[in-house]
Amino acid sequence: MSLFKARDWWSTVLGEKEEFDQGCLCLADVDNTGNGQDKIIVGSFMGYLRIFNPHPVKTGDGAQAEDMLLEVHLRDPILQVEVGKFVSGTEMLHLAVLHSRKLCVYSVSGTLGNVEHGNQYQIKLMYEHNLQRTACNMTYGSFGGVKGRDLICIQSMDGMLMVFEQESYAFGRFLPGSLLPGPLAYSSRTDSFITVSSCQQVESYKYQVLAFATDADKRQETEQQKLGSGKRLVVDWTLNIGEQALDICIVSFNQSASSVFVLGERNFFCLKDNGQIRFMKKLDCSPSCFLPYCSVSEGTINTLIGNHNHMLHIYQDVTLKWATQLPHIPVAVRVGCLHDLKGVIVTLSDDGHLQCSYLGTDPSFFQAPKVESRELHYEELDIELKELQKIIKDVNKSQGIWPMTEREDDLKVSAMVSPKFDSVSQAADVEVGTDLVPSVTVKVTLQNRLALQKAKLSVYVQPPLVLTCDQFTFEFMAPEMSRTVAFSVYLKGSYTPSELEGNAVVSYSRPSDINPDGIPRVIQCKFRLPLKLICLPGQPSKTASHKLTIDTNKSPVSLLSLFPGFANQSEDDQVNVMGFRFLGGSRVTLLASKTSQRYRIQSEQFEDLWLITNELIIRLQEYFEKQGIKDFACSFSGSMPLQEYFELIDHHFELRINGEKLEELLSERAVQFRAIQRRLLTRFKDKTPAPLQHLDTLLDGTYKQVIALADAVEENQDSLFQSFTRLKSATHLVILLIGLWQKLSTDQIAILEAAFLPLQQDTQELGWEETVDAAISHLLKTCLSKSSKEQALNLSSQLNIPKDTSRLKKHITLLCDRLAKGGRLCLSTDAAAPQTMVMPVGGCTTIPESDLEERSIEQDSTELFTNHKHLIVETPLPVSPLQGVSE
Repeated sequence: MSLFKARDWWSTVLGEKEEFDQGCLCLADVDNTGNGQDKIIVGSFMGYLRIFNPHPVKTGDGAQAEDMLLEVHLRDPILQVEVGKFVSGTEMLHLAVLHSRKLCVYSVSGTLGNVEHGNQYQIKLMYEHNLQRTACNMTYGSFGGVKGRDLICIQSMDGMLMVFEQESYAFGRFLPGSLLPGPLAYSSRTDSFITVSSCQQVESYKYQVLAFATDADKRQETEQQKLGSGKRLVVDWTLNIGEQALDICIVSFNQSASSVFVLGERNFFCLKDNGQIRFMKKLDCSPSCFLPYCSVSEGTINTLIGNHNHMLHIYQDVTLKWATQLPHIPVAVRVGCLHDLKGVIVTLSDDGHLQCSYLGTDPSFFQAPKVESRELHYEELDIELKELQKIIKDVNKSQGIWPMTEREDDLKVSAMVSPKFDSVSQAADVEVGTDLVPSVTVKVTLQNRLALQKAKLSVYVQPPLVLTCDQFTFEFMAPEMSRTVAFSVYLKGSYTPSELEGNAVVSYSRPSDINPDGIPRVIQCKFRLPLKLICLPGQPSKTASHKLTIDTNKSPVSLLSLFPGFANQSEDDQVNVMGFRFLGGSRVTLLASKTSQRYRIQSEQFEDLWLITNELIIRLQEYFEKQGIKDFACSFSGSMPLQEYFELIDHHFELRINGEKLEELLSERAVQFRAIQRRLLTRFKDKTPAPLQHLDTLLDGTYKQVIALADAVEENQDSLFQSFTRLKSATHLVILLIGLWQKLSTDQIAILEAAFLPLQQDTQELGWEETVDAAISHLLKTCLSKSSKEQALNLSSQLNIPKDTSRLKKHITLLCDRLAKGGRLCLSTDAAAPQTMVMPVGGCTTIPESDLEERSIEQDSTELFTNHKHLIVETPLPVSPLQGVSE
């Protein structure tokens, strides 16, 4: 039991399956007894009006029959009940009941009973107003400073304020820009109505402005004044609170000051009369109702706030003074004097739980039993701890975290690519051209050893290669089961993919004693697609813009035996020349030297050299492995083609910058389009017809610009995607050439791939250029650093799109230069030691980007060696122009 549970004084449940809201509860001396005792008036959406006067015999009793003074079914749903001086000629209190299409004012009176059944109460209809518009809520007060009577203001669902001077209808005014009605309250000190609009703004309207407001066409004003005046109803002040409001209450400190309290969906605001924020409080829970009331402390106000966690919080300004638990979620809360008990808190839930409670605590009589004390033997505990640590250490050494045998044998995944194309190609919606696009079938087999939970197979290939199906789900209910799925792969785009390797990943859960839901695990299997899927035999070309030469240590092999499926029937005698034509249209020629151990690959596009070069090296390795030769090796001794690589980087970066500019233009045109729409909507809603002033023409032109810019953004995104694929192909080729050039190990090539190919997809938020630049800079400052001063430099923690690619190109050139001088890639901590710059045998000098850049690099190197003379002593060899480039 909570100490801070609300103390139940009296409670009851109203009706069956009835609904209530915040306006359905009111406390007042509605029968005008004059003894200061309040009655509880409750109305429901089912149309029932009930009046209670609780008299519990003892605290916590339920409702007795005599506690209900009156229950009347008014047939129409009751939206709100209020008590005030609503009848002319008298200052007696009367009950106002608001229905959706009717306002009724009743007098409540009681007749003294002569028998034990008690007094009899009845209501009498004084007057009613039939409403032309559907009502939402109402407020009352002495509008305009009238004495001895209360006027009623009703807000309709379409934002109209209807003012009733007791038995007569005064006037109605539309609130400007109203979309949905909000809570409504009246401030007697400023004589104004305060509401919260659908724009999430607190708005105040003077009663005098409402009373004397006229439409714009009834006054002789200029066109500019008509545009700004609307319905001539000018707001006194506004405040944007950034959220919808649940309720508004106005509490006066004294005659000279009052506060406007607004309960939002997440915050609680206290405003001055002029709309300035006096204070605000961010609420931890979603509120449901509130009630401000004057505090005992001078200058402060207490506030009751009910929330959806069955709690009622009491704040003094912004300080939480008390929290109490309720048995229900309150939608309305009031404080009154009931049965000579002042300060009773009355709460009502949406399903009819009516409770009168007060604040208090329950004393706790629980005492914790004494714990039997015993002496601790620390020596025995130390011995036991050492034994347990030894057992844990032995288990980790022998088995690791998970037993390897179990982990490997849980599930086996294998993939097999069909050696022949599909008899009927599965290619659909291809964009390759006139060529017939083939498709090949891939089969993936899953074999489980244990009973596994749901397994999900995901297959991924490099675009523009696509799959007929890339997601599969399996249920392995029994052990030793085998499942096989088949799907087809084909080329969809008119450009070449960066890789022919696919990946099949299986995620599954293995049940265990520790976790009955299963331990999540992942296993993957890679497969290689045939070159013929994207390439056809082509005519060899003797001239080409880009050429590469690969050296080997074995005698040349006939190209017909390496590429049996690409032999041109008309030129079978040319065994040392072979042509390839990709389905996208580009051509590549492969030549084998008759005398030397070299192979040349040439093409008009630099990135197209990658797939044929990689395929050549793989097939040469497989050929010599079948021959039993294990010392076969390839090498590259030519100049590193950085200039061609940098052109692709510049083209990709240019498309990224162009995409940003197009998106900015599109955003500007969209803002302009919405602004014109708002202007037109204002013109169309105005009762007085006004000329459009060519706004329709401007709207049509802006719409066409938005559509054209959207098409340009999509076209640029497609071009950027293709450019990124070509850039990945060129990056693979550069990594391959660096590995052959410096004879790098598999681990070192993996580090290069992680640095140059960190992204599967290129986006505007995280692009290839800044990511690769950060990775290469890290390598230059760690394992490829020349001094401890370089290691002390810290990289920026934020990756932003650079202004240009000069810094990235300089770092790539510097990386090649340091590898040429003996630097080696390593991720261990020992790699941070300065590298000894020794030119390897057969190394080549790096190519500067341009003559201008070479001269600037030389100038930088001169300045560097002027400041760091000890570097000249440590480097006995001639200094390369690229050595002095500072990052």
